Amino acid sequence: MGNIGQTITTNEGSIRRQPLPKTKIDALVRRHGRKDSVDLLRVMIKEEFPDRIAVVTSFGAESAVLLDVVAQVSLDTPVIFLETGKHFPETLAYRKRLVEHLGLTDVRDQSPDLTEISRNDPNGKLWQVSPDHCCHIRKVVPLETALEPFDAWITGRKRFQSHDRAGLGTIESDGTHIKINPLVLWDATKVAKYFSARNLPKHPLVENGYPSIGCAPCTRAVESGDSLRAGRWSDSEKTECGIHKSVCAR
Repeated sequence: MGNIGQTITTNEGSIRRQPLPKTKIDALVRRHGRKDSVDLLRVMIKEEFPDRIAVVTSFGAESAVLLDVVAQVSLDTPVIFLETGKHFPETLAYRKRLVEHLGLTDVRDQSPDLTEISRNDPNGKLWQVSPDHCCHIRKVVPLETALEPFDAWITGRKRFQSHDRAGLGTIESDGTHIKINPLVLWDATKVAKYFSARNLPKHPLVENGYPSIGCAPCTRAVESGDSLRAGRWSDSEKTECGIHKSVCAR
């Protein structure tokens, strides 16, 4: 498949992608929507989007599964990590360990713009007063920048993780990029079995009651019986950081 999204140059000189035609997404779904995780990623990485697809990962509780599947297809697939400056030290240590364990060769840290941080979050406490704004400048905008060279990106989202994700498809669009969710039908049991079968290292916070791990200030351990993502932004109604809400469709 040729380049998915057309681009235009704005008056300011920046590059902006045009919205994707629905027919292109539908065609991909018809051809590949029923493939298993490894086969789906193989065709997306090797055939549909060679050199134009990246993985986006948080190096969180379940990230090893997606990265291991990707590694079986191609060790040099670009892996984008949003280095927000607010991660747990355990996450940064786990990132290093997992990259070495899997042999990934193209891991890219994408940090927020320091000028924007100085202007909008000079004391580092924006997460307390406006978590949406904090996520926007530390995650959403940096991801837009990181994805500029690519036509598609791969996520580890799964339907069982939350009500918001219950209707996810395997192949979808965020507006200007194709988004691939190869693990969308996996459940918690399958994830656990895969960790064991592949001898994957676990994030050190998982054993301390963190089944979903984001930035340290906005993540807490969960209680027995809580939902998987109950520890994320638990003092607000916020349930997602915003990167999966058509972040590139501006």
